[in-house]
Amino acid sequence: MAYHLRRREFLHVTAAGAAACWAGGTLAGAQAAAMGGPLLSPGARRSKVRVAKVYLGIPNAHWPTPAMDLTREMAVYEDAFAQRAAAFGDVEFPVNQLVTTVEGAQEAAEKLAGVDGVLAIHLSMGVTPMLQKILAAGTPTMLFAAPYSGHEWTHFGQIMRNPEGALLDCVLTSNLDQLAAAVRPFRAMHHLREAKILNVSERESSAEYLDAVRTRFGTEIVRIERDRVLAAYEAVPEAAAKTEARQWIANAEKVIEPSTDEIENSCRLALAFERLLQEEDATAITVDCYGTMYRKLPAFPCIGFTRLNDMGFAGICESDLKSAMTFILMQSLSGNPGFISDPTLDESKPGIILAHCLGSTKMHGPNGEASPYRIRSIMERQEGAVTQVFMPVGQKVTQAELIGTEKILYFTGDVLEAPDTDRGCRTKITVKVDGDLETLWQNWSEGLHRVTCYGDLRTELKRFCRFKQIKLVDEARKVSA
Repeated sequence: MAYHLRRREFLHVTAAGAAACWAGGTLAGAQAAAMGGPLLSPGARRSKVRVAKVYLGIPNAHWPTPAMDLTREMAVYEDAFAQRAAAFGDVEFPVNQLVTTVEGAQEAAEKLAGVDGVLAIHLSMGVTPMLQKILAAGTPTMLFAAPYSGHEWTHFGQIMRNPEGALLDCVLTSNLDQLAAAVRPFRAMHHLREAKILNVSERESSAEYLDAVRTRFGTEIVRIERDRVLAAYEAVPEAAAKTEARQWIANAEKVIEPSTDEIENSCRLALAFERLLQEEDATAITVDCYGTMYRKLPAFPCIGFTRLNDMGFAGICESDLKSAMTFILMQSLSGNPGFISDPTLDESKPGIILAHCLGSTKMHGPNGEASPYRIRSIMERQEGAVTQVFMPVGQKVTQAELIGTEKILYFTGDVLEAPDTDRGCRTKITVKVDGDLETLWQNWSEGLHRVTCYGDLRTELKRFCRFKQIKLVDEARKVSA
């Protein structure tokens, strides 16, 4: 799963090159050049994910066959990686070797400093002692074992339950696409470590929380003053803002409440956000829009957030730092942006309605198909300009929230409908929950917001939580993993 970083077509500036000349090169282009490939998360800004690829096999082993040529078998896998190059566009393999002895495994383990994870590929039976040498290095390790590779799978569960296997997870499959899935938890850890979130607010965040996320994940959160935003806004030429606004208006199903001036101001602020991210070498921004920044900026930030999310970055409502962290995590695992919501229940469906005025049009990533949208006012404020997006239905989604640094709450479900009603926030999806809806709402805790991504991310979340020693709780089933 990979998405090349580019703006959706209707956001391209075409009139006289005004915005391009002002920007001096887009943030999207700068990030793509830095990464040398697709950007899958607003946490990626400086470097590629570093994965050690280690092939484990014994010459002349009885399984899968004594006739196996280990070098040739490695070449078959290397060809599989080459065929899936797009899925590894943001990954580099500083270690890529065939290991056939315990001594060779020790040599490989000594090369693991600085890598995000190990992808060990099980070629034949008899590799457990080599695997144990790799695990002793203390680096998160995914073991890919195809059928017939050996009988060791009968011990993998026991190894995982032991202290030395705490950082081991396994993929037992013939599906070679799962090679790409195996590196997703490494990508999430890497992106969180490199993430920088800008928080536009007049109030200081909890120093304890900021220190905790920096220590546990490496994530940097920086407060940005109002005057800095205003300066960036004033630096955006009116022509660039008008061009941006014309594109949003032209591609909307309709514009209902907002005036052209309101939309142009929103687009000017959107371009200012891009400039701020560029200046700060950041890829995520949140604004205290209903708090200390309410009516203190030239426009509401909603269109600017939608624009960033559609590009593969992150625009987060209401200075919600928990959701910002979750957004980066979920997009790292899926390649898709998050939808932060204020839920409400309808047991007649049965389902949970996820609603927010901010809706992103590219819920399947920057290269995905755009959903239709209207330009509306913020429902509960009856002012501003937002995109009311009609998100895809009939698809699996995962909703989650990272609570502090020790726990993730989540559930999965299927999108039943995208309601169109002037109650609640503008953009909505109704989700039929996997599990028990009553259990979900009776045990709801830790605030209102959750982050929803398209796709079933249960396995990816479990692997990430295993490697980071985080408690994972299915809110609709109340089981932990």
